[in-house]
Amino acid sequence: MPYEGVRRDRRHDRGQVAIEYLGFIPILMLIAMAVIQIGLIAYTAQQAGTAARAGARAASLRQGAEQACASAVSGWLADGTSCPASYGGKEVTVTAGVDIPSIVPGWSFGRAHKTATMPLDH
Repeated sequence: MPYEGVRRDRRHDRGQVAIEYLGFIPILMLIAMAVIQIGLIAYTAQQAGTAARAGARAASLRQGAEQACASAVSGWLADGTSCPASYGGKEVTVTAGVDIPSIVPGWSFGRAHKTATMPLDH
């Protein structure tokens, strides 16, 4: 007889594991979104560094930093890219700013800024 009571309890618990997994899915989704967003931030920072170096190289050759910066980043990030050049002495400094995309609508993570300096080519 005690064996039948255990079997009856197990029958009532069959859906419990499924319900626990369903409750855990939102937490997993939140973690996944955070990982993707952190990856986007890191990628944008890397792209800003590439844009700054390309802009400084072009500005040191007097070819214009803005065009070089925009063409150095991925196409989907190029619209939010700016690279003003600052000339001083025998060098030029370019600071690239790239808008960080957000996967959560309405949230803004600002811009990634990187700076590169190159000697002027005479």
